[in-house]
Amino acid sequence: MKAEAWIFAGCGIFFLVVTPGYWFASGDPTGTVALGMTFLLCALVAFYLGFHARRMEPRPEDRKDGEIIDGAGELGFFPPYSWWPLWCALCLAVMVYGVVIGWWLFIIGAVLGLAALIGFVFEYYRGEHAH
Repeated sequence: MKAEAWIFAGCGIFFLVVTPGYWFASGDPTGTVALGMTFLLCALVAFYLGFHARRMEPRPEDRKDGEIIDGAGELGFFPPYSWWPLWCALCLAVMVYGVVIGWWLFIIGAVLGLAALIGFVFEYYRGEHAH
């Protein structure tokens, strides 16, 4: 995690240096605030990653003597294919389209979207991939 913390710290320093230059070159307050907030976001992520990098044991990527084989083993649970994200996205599209056409279509999309979201959340509690 130290490598990631240094990457975000470097990006934060870049945005800290670029922000005043952008203000003097353009005088645009919106872009200047956006760049300043981007600096703050990079600093926040760098602090978080650096804080946790000190508290956990180094990963193979963080050690100078780390080998590729040190990272072997189980990485976690990766779900198999799922059709539920497609239905959730289609229901969201119907809801957005319903805002333009009429609220009745939005309500239909919301009801179907709720059913799709429930199916997506509880997909691993029943059926072939139940735990």
